[in-house]
Amino acid sequence: MIRWGAPGPYEVVFSTRVGGVSEGPFESLNLGRMTGDEPERVDENRRLLCDYAGADVDKLAMNFQLHSTRMNRAEAGVRGTPGDGLWTDVPHVPLLALSADCLPIALMRANGERPAVAVLHAGWKGLLDGLAASAVHALGGGLVSAVIGPAIGPCCYEVRDDVGDPFRARFGRDIVRDGKLDLWRAAELALRNVGVGRVERVDLCTACHPELFFSYRRDGKPRGGQGVLAYVA
Repeated sequence: MIRWGAPGPYEVVFSTRVGGVSEGPFESLNLGRMTGDEPERVDENRRLLCDYAGADVDKLAMNFQLHSTRMNRAEAGVRGTPGDGLWTDVPHVPLLALSADCLPIALMRANGERPAVAVLHAGWKGLLDGLAASAVHALGGGLVSAVIGPAIGPCCYEVRDDVGDPFRARFGRDIVRDGKLDLWRAAELALRNVGVGRVERVDLCTACHPELFFSYRRDGKPRGGQGVLAYVA
């Protein structure tokens, strides 16, 4: 697990694949129920993550992710609403976004108003389509801080021109080098461009670290998923 020192009354934890009960290609802390893993093992892995983060698994909220810009206001224990962003200003409602190369991102209000937190599942499509702006809007604008978690890095993320060209147009030509997209930097720029004042990055490549992370690009299917869990403390 990777715990981020969030500014304010927040808990933010990025999971790794270590420390769970799943087996085979899902070994061991797989958080995804739609991967082919045994549901009971996934549920136990989610409980273990929540225990580590000091969260109530019965209140865990999740989206049904589909590479969109849709933000949903979380309700305690509600899972499966289509969207790629969740937010809440209710204390002790844990939010979980899953990833396996895409960007897991957490955002927090930092302007002294009522605390609020959001989590994002951001792939290249959601990033280009404006997921960062949707998240900042959901949090009400103002001062926002963000952290970008482990995702596929510029060392490994090969893209064709149909993906690379719009990223070059939006973020500059050097966002793609030798056919590889720097998704970490693109996410940071996207967040800063919509007014996020503080952006931190974990900068760990999921494809490069099979001992720590699941990776769709590296392993295909079947494979598990990690994620980001956050809540207002």
